[in-house]
Formats: sequence, structure tokens, C-alpha cells
Amino acid sequence: MERNVFSRLLSGIRRLLKQRAGAPGEQHVGDMADDVDSLKEKVSQGKLPVHVGIIMDGNGRWAKRRGLPRLSGHAAGGRKAEEIVKFAQDVGIKHITLYVFSTENWRRPKDEVDGLMNLLVDMFEKRFDDLVNYGAKIRIIGRRDRLPHNVLRAIMNVEERTRTNSRISVNLAIDYGGRDEIKRAFQRLAKKAALGEISPDDIGEEDISSHLDTSGVPDPDLIIRTGGEKRISNFLIWQSAYAELVVTPVLWPDFSRQDLLMAISEYQQRDRRFGSV
Repeated sequence: MERNVFSRLLSGIRRLLKQRAGAPGEQHVGDMADDVDSLKEKVSQGKLPVHVGIIMDGNGRWAKRRGLPRLSGHAAGGRKAEEIVKFAQDVGIKHITLYVFSTENWRRPKDEVDGLMNLLVDMFEKRFDDLVNYGAKIRIIGRRDRLPHNVLRAIMNVEERTRTNSRISVNLAIDYGGRDEIKRAFQRLAKKAALGEISPDDIGEEDISSHLDTSGVPDPDLIIRTGGEKRISNFLIWQSAYAELVVTPVLWPDFSRQDLLMAISEYQQRDRRFGSV
């Protein structure tokens, strides 16, 4: 299909999604299998993003629209994360990073934070069995010193269980903030400089990248934000310097396989020049 024809098709589907996003009781257009198969055929395997980051926004609004408690939205969002990771691997994505819990999320009401921590334990200890068997290598990025002990135990267990998996690398950002990550990287570099292990004048971008939580993982090519907000909210701010940003109004629990394919298709339509002409 010619580029302009495909672009019109993409725009038409996007309008339908915007009309239906978050509407309770309606079938989401992204759940139509024929549309998924059709879009999947049009995705170019030669131009796939290697690493996709997703800001999973809208769980609370999704629950509120349905008269449910916010934790119900977070639980639905967790189930959606499993589905999208599996489909991303099926499409051919090698790395995916999901923004689960930010350094700022501690400011939320204590009962919501406690509920989120319990959901994480349940996800790691029970619900991730399918992902483990699916070949996903799960890695947690972010701070660990403030997490409850039961969450830490669950994290270490799932990381060990998936250590040798290689079908898709799944980075879960928990108690994560881009500025905090860079600060911690600089602190480690400063300690090395103080010990004479490295000269401050010799510190380059590669040194900084190698001291980030994502060390060894390629920078994201594509960042997707659900829920309609047009900001990156302290997510992978060093790594996403040249990532393409796609924002969708669809709330995260409603985000479908088709929505992922549409974001990838939009990414493939963009001219990535990296500062050149």
C-alpha cells in the first residue's frame, strides 16, 4: 500500500479509537481480530523498533468511569501489561520497558500505595507464570531501598527465575524516576573519580549510560503514552533523547494489540534524522 493511502487508513482508525476510548460497554475497535491481523501484515519487520517504552497511564480514570475503586483499574492494568508484553514478543519487539510505579507515586494515599504493592507481589508470585514460560526475561529498574520486603523478595525471585530467558527483555520501572536514576549514576561516577578510578575529564556519555539502571539495554526507539497526556513524566529521560513519542487517548486497561500496532506503524512512517538533514 502506498504511504499516503496507509496514512489515511491510520488516521481513520485513530479517529475511531478516539471516539470509543474509555466508553464502557462498547466493543473497542482494537479488539477486532480482522483489524489486528490486517495491521500486523502491514508492519515492516525491517523497521521495527528494537526497544519500546510505555507510560501506562489511565488506570484510575478507567476505574472511575466504571464506578470501580482505583485499585480495580490498577489490577486491570496489570493484566493488560501481560497481554501487551506477549503480543510485543509475537510482533518481534526485543525490549519493552513499562512504567509501573514512579518515585512521585509515593505521594498517593497510603491505602492506594499499599494496594499497589500487594498487586505487585501477586503479579510477581502468581500472574507472571505465563510470562516466565513465554520466555520473558524480567528486570526491575528503579530504587529498591524503599520497597517493602515482600515486594523485594518477589522481585528477586522473578528476576532469578527468568535470568536465562531471551525471547523478550521486560524492564519494569518500579520506584523509578529519570532524574533520580541520573543522580544515582552521577553519584557512582563521583565516587569512582574520588578514588582515582576515573578522571572527571574523561567521563563521556557512554560512561553515564553504563551507570544507569538500563545498562546493557539499547535506548528506546519508541515511547508510547496512553491516556492522552502529552508529557514523559520523568520516564527514561536520558535514554529517550531521540525516541519517537506516540500519544494515544486510550486508557491503559483498554489499550489493545491493535493500538500497539498502530503506534508501531506511526513510528515507521516517521523520518528519523537524528539531527542530520
